[in-house]
Amino acid sequence: MLITLLIEHPSAALGIVRQTPPWVWLLLASLVGLGLSQWRERRASLARVTVLPVAMALLSLLGLVTAFAQGGALIAALGGWLAGFALAGLLLRRVRAPSGSRYEPSSARFHLPGSPWPLLLILAIFLLKYAVGVELAIQPQAARDLNFVLGVAAVYGALSGVFATRTAALWRLARRQRNIPYRHRKHHENHTLQHRLGPTR
Repeated sequence: MLITLLIEHPSAALGIVRQTPPWVWLLLASLVGLGLSQWRERRASLARVTVLPVAMALLSLLGLVTAFAQGGALIAALGGWLAGFALAGLLLRRVRAPSGSRYEPSSARFHLPGSPWPLLLILAIFLLKYAVGVELAIQPQAARDLNFVLGVAAVYGALSGVFATRTAALWRLARRQRNIPYRHRKHHENHTLQHRLGPTR
């Protein structure tokens, strides 16, 4: 319904934006800031790299509750979310930590390269939540359409699953580094440093 409306009446987009509560744009600004912080090299603890996927999973679940709790389809929505999450985890279970990621057991910190993917995933979750909210405002009966409910929930779950698999890869990296004997780890770090600096004269 929303897509059809925008195709047939593009000017309706301006009206939708005008009727959007200000707190939604504040939320968007905060999420964009969070995503941009992932776009630069940084150091982070195990707890910190876990916060973002947990927060995004909670945001997606909040989207399900606000969209489908009153329509009586929340249980089906949660099932769809779990299915999407599990599918993403299954398909991406062999994903490795981003190239250039390192874990330092001595400081219990990751050194992470910048990446645009967290920002894109954050925006995808926000836009899905926004679009579903607009769709239900235009067509409230969609909250009782099982195909619509399951489709939205599965996408929410899949996006959250992508976040989770990336974090799981970082945890695996940390576990491997902890299991490497100290002398071997130092040799590897020195070799990596020499490779980055280039040959000495």
